[in-house]
Amino acid sequence: MTISRVLSIAGSAAQGSAGIQADLKTFQEFDVYGMSAVTAIVANNRTTEEGIFTQPIEAIEAQVYASLEHVGVDALKTGMLFTEDIIHRVAELIEESEVPAVVVDPVMIGKMGSQLLKDEAIDALIHHIVPLATVITPNLHEAARMLKMDVPDTPEDMKWMARDLHQLGADYVLVKGGALQDYPAVDMLYDGNSITELETQRVNTIHTSGAGCTYSAAITAELAKGKSVDEAVRRAKSFVTTAIQHALSFDRGVGSTYHAAHRKEW
Repeated sequence: MTISRVLSIAGSAAQGSAGIQADLKTFQEFDVYGMSAVTAIVANNRTTEEGIFTQPIEAIEAQVYASLEHVGVDALKTGMLFTEDIIHRVAELIEESEVPAVVVDPVMIGKMGSQLLKDEAIDALIHHIVPLATVITPNLHEAARMLKMDVPDTPEDMKWMARDLHQLGADYVLVKGGALQDYPAVDMLYDGNSITELETQRVNTIHTSGAGCTYSAAITAELAKGKSVDEAVRRAKSFVTTAIQHALSFDRGVGSTYHAAHRKEW
């Protein structure tokens, strides 16, 4: 049996809704073989003072090498990288790996409010990780921070933002418009020549933890199978929209996207 192989280099979210956990759930739903390299453990709670535990560079290296040597990788994604040191080493590992498809989710702030990328690491992400990307997938707040500008107010502003982000070196830019509350859920995909608008009806819910991780993981899975970026993004958007429509609340603040929702009859 032949199966596409994907690797997520990202943080572990202890509550299960985002990060590595969301990525592996998504990979399973897309019928690809998922692997992980944990950069940090995120475990916010009311009992312990520390919420983020970064992993040693040597541990991150070991995980990436294990995936490459024992299984092989057809596509990879990056999520939470957190520090400059991690960013620099992960960039080197990606270049060494020569993996044909790289999805960069520039994770900066979690749904629970956690800072998942240090302020001083943003420039390192822009200069060392983004140029390696087949596609980057920032939300509006992440895109604005990368460009040092205000969060856009309209879909037309998003188009200019996508064009400006493309100059940072990625092959494709996907700007996600979930924060535009007065509009449908519209995303802009830019390839350096033309912009494709992807629009779905907005889902009225706060339970979207893991949506960005899930979206980028789904794109990664489809690229690993050999799909074009355009087709991968369309399939991923459909998947994450369904996962948000049937999100799990748990009655404890912001709930999780539901990765198995597409398999059920509602």
